[in-house]
Amino acid sequence: MTAQPGGNGRSSTGSYDVVIAGGGVIGSAVAYFLLADPDFQGRVAVVERDLTYQSGATARSAGSIRQQFSTPINVRISQFGAEFLRNIGTYLAVEGEVPDVGFQERGYLFLATEAGREVMESNHRIQQSEGADNALLTAAELQQRFPWMRVDDLVGGSLGLSQEGWFDPYALLQAFRRKARQLGATYLEDAVAGLSLDGGRVASVELASGDSLSCGWLVNAAGIRGAEIAALAGIEALPVHPRKRQVFVFDCREDLPGCPLVIDPSGLYFRPESGGFITGISPGEGEEDPDCDDLEVDHGLFEERLWPLLAERVPAFEAIRPTGAWAGHYDVNSFDHNAILGPHPEVTNFLFANGFSGHGLQQSPAVGRGLSEIVIHGEWRSLDLSPFFYARLLENRPIRELNVV
Repeated sequence: MTAQPGGNGRSSTGSYDVVIAGGGVIGSAVAYFLLADPDFQGRVAVVERDLTYQSGATARSAGSIRQQFSTPINVRISQFGAEFLRNIGTYLAVEGEVPDVGFQERGYLFLATEAGREVMESNHRIQQSEGADNALLTAAELQQRFPWMRVDDLVGGSLGLSQEGWFDPYALLQAFRRKARQLGATYLEDAVAGLSLDGGRVASVELASGDSLSCGWLVNAAGIRGAEIAALAGIEALPVHPRKRQVFVFDCREDLPGCPLVIDPSGLYFRPESGGFITGISPGEGEEDPDCDDLEVDHGLFEERLWPLLAERVPAFEAIRPTGAWAGHYDVNSFDHNAILGPHPEVTNFLFANGFSGHGLQQSPAVGRGLSEIVIHGEWRSLDLSPFFYARLLENRPIRELNVV
C-alpha cells in the first residue's frame, strides 16, 4: 500500500471516519467537500487502485457539462456544476494557485427531426422551468446561425446559451485531489478486497495489500467496479455495468464558426477540440452494448459509421483526416440511467455514488457536496438529491432520463 497523506499532519493509521472506495472525480469531490466543511473534524481515506489515473473513466472522459436534461433534478445538479467551474478558485485554490480547467461555455446543440420535436419541446419546458439558459431554434434559425450545417431534415434544435460546454476532466480531478490532500485527505494506492460488517454496518475495509481500515462510513465511488464493492457488503445485483465508449479525433480543413457541442438525431456527437474535432456515438435503443472493461479502439466504427454521419450533417466533414482515438468507460445504471446515491436502507453507513451513465464528471460537485452533507448533518442541505436514493431500485420507481448521450 502506498500512502499519500494530507498536508496538515493527520497520520495514515488504520482508523478513519470516512473511507472512500475510488479516487476518481466523484470520490475526490466527496473527500474535498467533507474536509472543507468546518463542521467535519474527522479523518478521510481515499482508496484508489491507480493513482496515475491512466485507465480511469475521469481522465478518459470527453469532459462536458450541460443543463439540457429531461429530469429537473439533473438540471439543478449541473447548474451547481457550472457555477462551481466558473468560480473554481473559490473552492479549489491551493496556496493562492487557482486551477485552470479550461471551461469553455460554448453550449450544447440538440438537433431534432419531426419525430423528436415533442420530446425536444417537452424537455425545453422542463429546463426553462428550472432556469436553464437555452433557446429553441427553428431549422431556418439554425441555418442562419450555423451556415456550415445541413438542416433540411430538421425541425429545429435546442441550444444552450450559457453554463454549458466543455472543460479539462483530468485538470478537475487533480484540482479536487490536490485540495482534498491539502485539507488532510489520505490517498492510498490500493484496492478494496473485502468488507467486515457488524450489526448492519460496515465496520472495516480490507485492502488487497492485506491492510485493514476501520471506518465510520464507506462511500462506494468505485465507478465501473461499483457493483463489486456493493456485493462485498452483501448488496447483490446493483445494476451498474462497465460499458465502453470510444472517442475519435479528426481534423477538418474548413472552419466551423461558433460550433457548439452538437448532438445529432442519429446519436452522433461532435465538438471542437484543440484546433480539431472529437466525435463519438452511444449505442441506440436495441443496439448491443455489452459489459466491457477493455480499452481497445475499434477504428472501423469511425470509418464505417461515424464518418458518413458526420459528412451527412456537415458537408465540410466529407474531407477530414482522422488523427487519434481513445476509449473509456461509463458506469451505466441499466435501471434508469440516473445516479444511485445515498445510504443503503439496511447497511446504514454504506453510501452509494454509482451508476452515473456518463454524467459523473459534470455532477461531481453537487454529488460530492450532497454526500458530505449526509455524512456530516444526516440530511441533504444544499440540494435535495433524495430522488436518486437507492431505495427507488427496491421499489421499482425508475426516474427516466431521456437525454443520455
